[in-house]
Amino acid sequence: MSDQINHDHRPRRASWTHIALHVKDIEKTIAWYERYTHLKLLQRGQEMLGYNAWLVLVLAQFFEGKDPFAPAQHPPMAPFAHIGIELPTREAVDEVAARASADGCLGFGPKQMPKHVGYICMLRDPDGNNVEFSYDQGVYEKAREVWRV
Repeated sequence: MSDQINHDHRPRRASWTHIALHVKDIEKTIAWYERYTHLKLLQRGQEMLGYNAWLVLVLAQFFEGKDPFAPAQHPPMAPFAHIGIELPTREAVDEVAARASADGCLGFGPKQMPKHVGYICMLRDPDGNNVEFSYDQGVYEKAREVWRV
């Protein structure tokens, strides 16, 4: 292992940076997340194991025979496990649900849940991972309070 430093900026304390998902088609998955979420491609790469893309959400498509976790399977986040994105309006949840319904990737349509969950819908990405879109869930507000941002 090298002591080489590759980056100039580091967090001042432990900081959540990403979630990583195994994907079957990296191009299709990048396009899906850019269509349905606010995430945009930050960087991409290719190494001996396969392709990678960083959108804060990290995507990895391993080359045939190069999966370092084989023979383990890579099940999608489901049925409850999910990525959560809080939207600014109830109408924004309805809009993303309508687009997903037209595209065939709506897991379940908009629904008012208990107060701590809010108004939500659930989409499935190209690999079957659940992505929840919510309004009035309160996570954003609480994170700002606790993290002082």
